[in-house]
Amino acid sequence: MPFNLPIFLTWLRVATIPLVVGIFYLPESWLSIQDKNLWATIFFVGAALTDWLDGYLARKWGQVSAFGAFLDPVADKLMVAAALLVLLNFDRVGVWIAFIIIGREITISALREWMAQIGASRSVAVHFVGKLKTAAQLIAIPFLLFNDTLFGLFHTSLIGRPLIWVAAALTLWSMFYYLQKAWPMIKAKTEL
Repeated sequence: MPFNLPIFLTWLRVATIPLVVGIFYLPESWLSIQDKNLWATIFFVGAALTDWLDGYLARKWGQVSAFGAFLDPVADKLMVAAALLVLLNFDRVGVWIAFIIIGREITISALREWMAQIGASRSVAVHFVGKLKTAAQLIAIPFLLFNDTLFGLFHTSLIGRPLIWVAAALTLWSMFYYLQKAWPMIKAKTEL
């Protein structure tokens, strides 16, 4: 298993997940709900920025590895799923949104594993639509975590709620895209 700065940043993203979740369960005497929202948002945004940075550095420094290619999307999925469960618990996101996003991640992960087993993993390689859905999720979630008035101008839920619906739509679109790409192989393997 290689270890370099891009992989360290990815592990750092994984290590941030318990902070984003755990901060909400600290006693009110330690942190007010507004402070919990703020710190969870800061941790999440910091982790989301490493998603871009680790890939950029790996490509720039020629440190792209199979392990990094595995760990990076796992870190993203864990981070998004953990944040969605917290948001669901505090009634900041609907059950259907969480189900669509988490369900898609499980479905496509299983599809990719199966496609790799039959030697067709290239047909479900990461595509622009998958990157777009990840970006939409990583932008929408901080607005919902913060859940307060931003700069005295607007409540962040006014932006977060529509954005999470956009993220869910992109999530479905990307799932159907990958399933469509894999369908000929699925059909061929099930007809044998």
